[in-house]
Amino acid sequence: MKFGAGNPDVRVAVVGYGYWGSKHMRVLSSMPGVQVTIVDEDPERIAEARRSYPSAESTLHLNDVVEQVDAVVVATPPTTHAAVALQALRCGRHALVEKPLATTVEDAQEMVEAAAAGGVHLMAGHTFEYNAAVWKLKEIIDSGELGRILYIDAARLSLGKYQRDCNVIWDLAPHDISIASFLLDEVPRTTWVWAKRHVGNRHADVAYLRLDFERAVTHAFVHVSWLDPCKVRRVTVVGERKMAVYDDMSDNERVRVYDIGVDPTDPDDHGESHAMPVSYRTGDIVSPFIQFNEPLLVQDSHFVECIRTGARPNTPGERGLDIVRVLAATDVAEATGRPAFVAGSIDPSGADLMRGVAS
Repeated sequence: MKFGAGNPDVRVAVVGYGYWGSKHMRVLSSMPGVQVTIVDEDPERIAEARRSYPSAESTLHLNDVVEQVDAVVVATPPTTHAAVALQALRCGRHALVEKPLATTVEDAQEMVEAAAAGGVHLMAGHTFEYNAAVWKLKEIIDSGELGRILYIDAARLSLGKYQRDCNVIWDLAPHDISIASFLLDEVPRTTWVWAKRHVGNRHADVAYLRLDFERAVTHAFVHVSWLDPCKVRRVTVVGERKMAVYDDMSDNERVRVYDIGVDPTDPDDHGESHAMPVSYRTGDIVSPFIQFNEPLLVQDSHFVECIRTGARPNTPGERGLDIVRVLAATDVAEATGRPAFVAGSIDPSGADLMRGVAS
């Protein structure tokens, strides 16, 4: 179906009216030319949705409406992503799936193949790849202003929300893995993991990841936690010349560039035996102007535009599969206590980057 002047609205079913589903509902309902149907098997959530959106259609089951919509947004618990998305894709419906795309590499691969077979879009909900501050940070890196990237450090911490069907890595780290991969134009080759369960008896609630990038010859370190008193959403990029910090919690200075660094001293200069082995550079701190637009609105608008025009999404299913492969490698690394290779990933440009088996 083609969309445009005189053509029908884009009809989207939002499946799951929880934390993210309610946000998608708010955003999509604000778009002209978009009709939204709420789908949730919980009658209480349906009742809540009807109070907030009395004019929207609603139903308990996707089966009731899948033939009447053009696309589906999957915002259900992660372990159900594949089943819901595959139902939509096999009916010839486009699908936007919240992170992670799936909870196994096999499911994610099946979703990608189903979208290709049906000639429809599968889009990964990597919201931070639609964030203007992340775009600005990438622009700064690509300009060479920071010099060679020495490492990236990311922290995503808060008190909760504990999940029933996945650990803190699968819940929070997809954001920072996708950010680091986006910034470096590369999928990590290897991952190392330390994870610990402190509360309950199911899933790790604190974890540290190390991601090794081959082409960029650098590393990213990711700290995620459901058990921290402070809400932190921060990415630090350390370069040889300058450093940059993206703080998503900042209201007006989300990106800062620091003209600071260190240089090694001459190892053959023994004039001062107690001198520091490095010299320090300090300069200005600059916060570039960033026109803020809600990333979820940017992402969902892009999804709708791709439906209307047939354009390929910026975060296609293959991109989501990349991140699932990294997450699967973290499971191996956590279980074995050893580094794990990321199997056959594809970089953001779609080129085959590597072949390997998690070990």
